Amino acid sequence: MPADAASFEDLGFAKVDHGREARRGFPEVIFCQNKTAEQIKAIALSIMKNGSVLLATRLPREIYDELKPDLGKAEYCPISRTLTHVPPKKRKKPVGRIAVVSAGTSDMSVAEEAARTAEVFGNRVTRIYDAGVAGIHRLLHHRQSLSSARVVIVVAGMEGALPSVVAGLVKAPVIAVPTSVGYGASFGGVAALLAMLNSCASGVTVVNIDNGFGAGYAASMMNRM
Repeated sequence: MPADAASFEDLGFAKVDHGREARRGFPEVIFCQNKTAEQIKAIALSIMKNGSVLLATRLPREIYDELKPDLGKAEYCPISRTLTHVPPKKRKKPVGRIAVVSAGTSDMSVAEEAARTAEVFGNRVTRIYDAGVAGIHRLLHHRQSLSSARVVIVVAGMEGALPSVVAGLVKAPVIAVPTSVGYGASFGGVAALLAMLNSCASGVTVVNIDNGFGAGYAASMMNRM
């Protein structure tokens, strides 16, 4: 393994994997859940000092407010709860196009996590929100955008039917993201997850409940191929 692919910075509580981009094509991402503000700040500053793209997910607004004075160059999105910074030398012309579709406005936070992940990794993204099966004409209105995408991410809660419908309309790979949105019998997204795993449309790949980041990451890999 080349030396730069094995490099990391030991912060004591975390070993920041600076070699991940050399190995995998994408830098390390900060998962902020259960981390303190000081831990997030130290990891973020390490990534930025290394000249890498910064992406932090699941970052609460109140913790960002603590970090803002030290991470002023980074951009915070309250909908997706992501923090991003792309240094000038890492800015590239976006390639391909990924469509991110959400069934309802309530699914938007997960959809935006997917969209912003894809964008920060250099993809062109089209957002199609609130286009669920309860009003299928809203989805069909975007047939051209869906058909021209290289990858389609479909985010849905409730019964999770939307990915099957989309996969029946497009030739691109479809990544389904179940969300925890729904009433009691949705079981926190398990109903949507099982529906997506049992999709009758071929070519549907399913990520974990509320995992917009995982969908955006996988779509970026597919789009680069």
